[in-house]
Amino acid sequence: MWRRTYLLLLVIRVYFALSPSYIHPDEHFQGPEVFAGRVLSYPSKLPWEFTADKPIRSVFPLWPTYDVPINLLRWFYAETGAPTPPPYFIYYLLRGVMFLLSFVLEDWAVYELVPSARQRRATVVLAASSYVTWTYQTHTFSNSLETLFVAWGLVLIRRIVENKYHSSVFSCAVLAFIAIAGLFNRITFPAFLALPGLQLLPHFWRKPISLLSFAGFGVLFFGIAVLVDTAFYRPSIFLWDALRTPVITPINNLLYNSDRSNLALHGLHPHYQHFLVNLPQLLGPSYIMMAISLWSLPAIPTWMKNTRAVSAFSATAILSIFPHQEPRFLIPCVPLLLSCFRVSRSRLFLATWIIFNATMGFLMGVYHQGGIVPAQLAMPSIVLGSSVGSSDASLGEHSSISATVLWWKTYSPPLWLLGTNDKPSMSIETRDLMGISGPEMVEELQNLLPACEPAEANPVESVFLVAPKSATFLDQYTSLATSQGNKSELELYELWSYRKHINLDDLEFGTDGVYATLRRVISRRGLAVWRAQRAGCN
Repeated sequence: MWRRTYLLLLVIRVYFALSPSYIHPDEHFQGPEVFAGRVLSYPSKLPWEFTADKPIRSVFPLWPTYDVPINLLRWFYAETGAPTPPPYFIYYLLRGVMFLLSFVLEDWAVYELVPSARQRRATVVLAASSYVTWTYQTHTFSNSLETLFVAWGLVLIRRIVENKYHSSVFSCAVLAFIAIAGLFNRITFPAFLALPGLQLLPHFWRKPISLLSFAGFGVLFFGIAVLVDTAFYRPSIFLWDALRTPVITPINNLLYNSDRSNLALHGLHPHYQHFLVNLPQLLGPSYIMMAISLWSLPAIPTWMKNTRAVSAFSATAILSIFPHQEPRFLIPCVPLLLSCFRVSRSRLFLATWIIFNATMGFLMGVYHQGGIVPAQLAMPSIVLGSSVGSSDASLGEHSSISATVLWWKTYSPPLWLLGTNDKPSMSIETRDLMGISGPEMVEELQNLLPACEPAEANPVESVFLVAPKSATFLDQYTSLATSQGNKSELELYELWSYRKHINLDDLEFGTDGVYATLRRVISRRGLAVWRAQRAGCN
């Protein structure tokens, strides 16, 4: 039964890995956006973390995850004589890489972390049935990589500690690599291994060569990571200059996040956010069952005394010190805590567990900002089709197309998904309006709109708006409103739409009420691309 259930969950994980949901901008702008632009010359915009005077993001752990697969695909296309691989191929390739890392490394680590052979299969199935495994772990998050580093760090600590008669030199070297890669990936990584790592002290005392292996390889990998980052951010300097003025991104990151005013730019949360909001959001019914077990017993339950629980809760406590707290920061806790939880045979628990993960899986893995990636991939075709169709005469060979695309009430669109334009005469400018007010958005559109009849010598200029269909403010400007006699200076003509899109940032419970807001956002779900023009233009 466990094997069949696991295979079914594996198919579900593949489905969500290939579903183009968009959970958080960091999954694009702190990975694929950087390397797709650098390797394939795709349009890209580096986020501030990579352009600041003291950059806070390291490329050392990202290089094998994103740079190597993209380069291999580029080499394959070059060998076959084909042009640059299309962006959708890169997108699904990277999703496939994250799926394989989750399937192989995460499940393997969970299997090894559970000491009881009888509970291993049930625990792996429980972790594989979590929506976090289906969604976050198959997206290109640094948090997803951190989950793998934490899990395998605990596996290696256990192997080294249990091997009392050998020095475990190789395991210590691998652990040193994981420690450095995890640190350069996210500065939160040490919080997960700080207390479990204390188990190594007696082993290092008995086997000093193990300590030498861990420290020596740690220094080596640290130096390599610093050189990689320095070469990335200062490609023109020589090795000796890199040694004198290195770029040490973890230090820059720690200094930045130690300043409360910096964290205020990203949002401040109460210190109980992780324990009372974020963990329940990630674990659902299993977290409730864990909380009940804590209060129903006079003593600490057995599951709280193992290394996985210590790692998860100690890290959560440490991360709760910082006032900026997002659920994805606790993704490494999910497999650790689920590996401590004995699967209940209660039908009530199983039913609530299935409903919770199915609901959150489809919300975060399919519908959450789900139209952005398909819209950006389709944008060159939309612009070309609209420009040709709106012109009285077909575009000549040397005619140029210039388009400005405004994105409103969505996450920032990844520019790299536009790919390399095989039509040099086409230029697409992307502007992210984020969540500005409706009147401000209309003013931006009207300032960009050309005259109704552009001169023949001018390029064909088009203005497009990408916005969720749940934005009722746009109804007064659509072609349907115009046909019903509503007069306005702006007209919007829908050219393209994607139904599987829900914008949670468009929830107005305080203004419209809970029922009316949910009805609007769900019944009018979807993302659309409109062509904008001045009223009266054909």
